[in-house]
Amino acid sequence: MAKADTKLFNKASQVALVRLDDKTVMTMANDFRGDPKEFAIVIPVPTFLERDQIHVGDKALLDHLDAYSAPRLVEYFDEDPCAPRVYDRAMPMAVGAAASKMAREKSLGVTVEARYTIGEYDILILSAKESTGLETWLTQNGYRIPPGASAVLGSYIKQGMRFFVARVNLKEQAKLGFQYLRPLQVAYESPKFMLPIRLGTVNADGPQELFVYALTRKGRVETTNYRTVRLPSGMDLPVYVKSKFPDFYKAMFAEQVRREDMRSVFLEYAWDTAWCDPCAADPLSRDELRQLGVFWLGEGAPGPQGQAQEVFLTRLHVRYDAAHFPEDLAFQETGDRQNFQARYVLRHPWKEAKSCPAVDPYRKELARRQENEAQALATLTGWRIEDIRRSMGVTALDEKKWWQKLWGD
Repeated sequence: MAKADTKLFNKASQVALVRLDDKTVMTMANDFRGDPKEFAIVIPVPTFLERDQIHVGDKALLDHLDAYSAPRLVEYFDEDPCAPRVYDRAMPMAVGAAASKMAREKSLGVTVEARYTIGEYDILILSAKESTGLETWLTQNGYRIPPGASAVLGSYIKQGMRFFVARVNLKEQAKLGFQYLRPLQVAYESPKFMLPIRLGTVNADGPQELFVYALTRKGRVETTNYRTVRLPSGMDLPVYVKSKFPDFYKAMFAEQVRREDMRSVFLEYAWDTAWCDPCAADPLSRDELRQLGVFWLGEGAPGPQGQAQEVFLTRLHVRYDAAHFPEDLAFQETGDRQNFQARYVLRHPWKEAKSCPAVDPYRKELARRQENEAQALATLTGWRIEDIRRSMGVTALDEKKWWQKLWGD
């Protein structure tokens, strides 16, 4: 069955943020399609990074986070009105001489503070005095900087941020044998709890999708400079949505983005990782959480089945572009530990050919319920109610009031 995971969306980036006090571990998945020799990223970071603060991670960790926190369906099966029995099943739902070079760098106001080769990546840590010099340096060193990047780079320089620059070392990649680019991980200390997104919008050819998995100790994470909005959840929907979940979820999310004028961040999941109800995938193990950077796990006892306690997962989903998101995402951890998940309910009707006094009332109630399901789906997605009813195989209810029916007009 389909999941509401990141694979439903093009241009979808995934970032895991582990945060406690001023300590952050960031895991970044690379949504890059093309020749690896063309790959490069430039990421503003709030502090200098030493070599052992950078790591190459495992994509499976983000895939597990994605599956675990993905919006899902919950299915219920109507009881036999003549002989009640209940069936309940939850299913995942599915988401380049050295001296002359140093002189050139100095004249441009750019300092290469460190060079590392880690896994399949060659990594530089840069600082700069002004954006034009940094832009020139990047261009001279083979990085394609789109028009308009100078202003964005300049704002990060004014904040005293460094730049984490990575490209693929093809020899190391061949030696390691990986056919894809693994996530990069960085660990650092800074009072800034943020995610820089503006540089990526400069050369974007349309809105981009971003999924943030925040792992904290106290509770839910929210953005402080944009509204954080909970996705609609808990609605009863027509059963046929089960076979059209990708279409439904993309339409539903697009409709919510439209209503918020693409200026909000959406909460898709918030839950303590020690348990889930229902689970769209197995909870993350203590070892997986440690690989993601959850460094405080040794301070407490393990939870059920060896799962970690005191790790709260928040999943945020944002569709953004430069016009609607002119600022980087700033976050705060809250003390809110209320559980939330984007879940949608399918109620299968009872279809047996039986007769008993309870059958007629059940069928009348079923007709009202199916009309409510159609209306809910239309409201969530913007789909035409007539098309929804047709797909359901039902007709509109006669909703006239009793007095409107007295004279047959």
